[in-house]
Amino acid sequence: MNDKWRKFFHTMLTQNHFIVIILATLVIGIIFFLFMLTNVYTKTYDINRFSNAKETIRSPITIEDTKETERRRREAIQAIDDRYYISSEITDERIGYVEEIFDAIKTLKSESNSTSEEEELTTVDYVQDLQQMLSPEIIAQIDQKTLSVLFDANENDRSISKELVTTTLHTIFNEGIRTEDVTDSLDRFNERLRFSSLSSKVKSALSDVASFAIVENSFFSVEQTNEAEKQAVNNVEPVTIRAGEVIVQEGQTITNEIYEQLKLVGLLNDDRNIYPVIGLFMLVLLIIGYILYDLTHLNKQIEVGIRSCLAFIIISLLMVAFMKFVSYYATETNPLYYLLPVPVGAMLIKLLFRERTAVTFAIVFSIIGSVIFNGQIPGALNIEAGLYFLMSQLGGILFIYNTKDRTAILKGSIGLIVINICAVSLFLFLSYEKYEWTNFLVFGGYGAASGLIASALTLGSLPFLESGLGILSDSKLLTLASPNHPLLRKILTEAPGTYHHSVMVANLSEAACEKIGANGLLARVASYYHDLGKTKYPHYFIENQMGIQNPHNFIEPKQSAAIIMAHPYDGAKMLKQYNMPKAFIDIAKQHHGTTLLKYFYYNAKETYKKVNEEEYRYPGPKPQTKEAAIIALCDPVEAAVRSMDEPSKEKIDQLIENIIYDRLTDGQLNESSLTFNELEMVKITISETLNGIYHSRIQYPDDKKLKEEA
Repeated sequence: MNDKWRKFFHTMLTQNHFIVIILATLVIGIIFFLFMLTNVYTKTYDINRFSNAKETIRSPITIEDTKETERRRREAIQAIDDRYYISSEITDERIGYVEEIFDAIKTLKSESNSTSEEEELTTVDYVQDLQQMLSPEIIAQIDQKTLSVLFDANENDRSISKELVTTTLHTIFNEGIRTEDVTDSLDRFNERLRFSSLSSKVKSALSDVASFAIVENSFFSVEQTNEAEKQAVNNVEPVTIRAGEVIVQEGQTITNEIYEQLKLVGLLNDDRNIYPVIGLFMLVLLIIGYILYDLTHLNKQIEVGIRSCLAFIIISLLMVAFMKFVSYYATETNPLYYLLPVPVGAMLIKLLFRERTAVTFAIVFSIIGSVIFNGQIPGALNIEAGLYFLMSQLGGILFIYNTKDRTAILKGSIGLIVINICAVSLFLFLSYEKYEWTNFLVFGGYGAASGLIASALTLGSLPFLESGLGILSDSKLLTLASPNHPLLRKILTEAPGTYHHSVMVANLSEAACEKIGANGLLARVASYYHDLGKTKYPHYFIENQMGIQNPHNFIEPKQSAAIIMAHPYDGAKMLKQYNMPKAFIDIAKQHHGTTLLKYFYYNAKETYKKVNEEEYRYPGPKPQTKEAAIIALCDPVEAAVRSMDEPSKEKIDQLIENIIYDRLTDGQLNESSLTFNELEMVKITISETLNGIYHSRIQYPDDKKLKEEA
């Protein structure tokens, strides 16, 4: 039972490439998820108040500390003094009363000077007259004694007194006088008065005047106070805990404030951690969906089997592992990701598969890099690292313009170095921070080293992936196409007719494969080796029978059929001994499928009454890929056309039609993925190629005939 299930799963994985691709993308997604998990998953701590922190803890998110913000706003409001407004009307009124006193005295003095000696009045009389002139408010609070002193003072003292009183009152009133400040204001006036040169009587009188004049002129303003408090609140910046900010240092005591901050950022609550994980899961789901679509599209052009999927898994694993390792040592001041040879993955994928898939993985690796280098701050992305990785990888893909030449990798490293240095300089110039020239040299050196390391790693790891996983890159195919290869030299020297036949089949197969989007280079090189088994008995194959009798004339048809039908498997065995690619071995086995060896079968039927048809059919298997199916068609077509005496376009087209129809009705193409539309394109391409080779030529007359005509 276990063997049945094992065989079932083996068949599913080897024949159903879509299932293999799905499984591979799931494995890649799991790898990405595990490596990025610590960059989005917030670690929680079991911490008690007033204990000591066992490690330095940073905030995983950026969040406002609303409690601290409110506390600071309350402190700001409490720090605001009450706002008062100064009444200019009261100031003008009180100083006006003082000026009124001095002006009235001045008026009476002028009148007293013009009065005759008979009408001379006493000071008391003048003071009474003065009281008649002054406002009731003045009379009510300033007694006659004070007025008498001011009246009796000489003109110079009165002038000095008026100036002193009004100036000092202006100063005091302009500063504002509250109810509780009236006494202090009077003391200030008296202090100023004490240093004047006036007599003590005048000073005392002026003190009485000031005592009358100084009143409250500064009153509490609700509007101004509220406005000041509002402005103070607005000036308080919200207290924000930044992502990556140190909340507590190792060994520091966990105070109430620190504990509340840890609680606020979710480091004491496991429930908050599930959301970043869900977000990461969704990101990985989108990434593997993108990869799945691309690999499915790639499978339409080339066979994406287990080995190819293993290559994608290995490359993805190595790339994210490199990123994760470097991220532990990268800091804001030392961005080591500039040194990371991240283009290796994209360059290998381009060399092993195709450019579009390389671009797909370049974008994926850039997204993952922006997460891995986020400083383990959930929700943050290092856009600079992501853009640098993307530009570097696209540069690596761009500058490997010739995937068939291994030296192109080293040549492309120069362009990659330029791209990396330009990208590093770009980020430095766009930064708000000031960098020294040493930073440009160091970080630019990182970019240059990244280009060199990436090219060296690509060139060094490519053979291991090709040989270890059996993946055929263009460069490896070109190496195997060299005529100096031991097996090709074996065919050339031991079976020259077979060698020429293989070259012709290679030309036809390559043209047909490229027409339908299959791997033309693979078909060409595989065609060189597909008849390698004929070197075991080369003279039993007609293309090698030059100047000798056909050895099949001397043996039984069954023996002849056995020798002929053995050559695909003899060739596969030799290819396996030389560790040749599995694709070559499969094509060697499959290029005759289970076709009937008609010539010897009908010969046997003429000789024997009972002939088992199965004994004259190739064991198979039938062609499994487009390349194998096309070679299986081009092989008999080329041999048949070469045997024609006078090939014409009509004869060639009819021959191709008959052979394809025969293979189709015999079910030889059932297990390949060739469509009828592609089969029609293959038929047209083979016809055009053969007609180009066997086109009709001008019959040139010989010299004898020319002389006779002359």
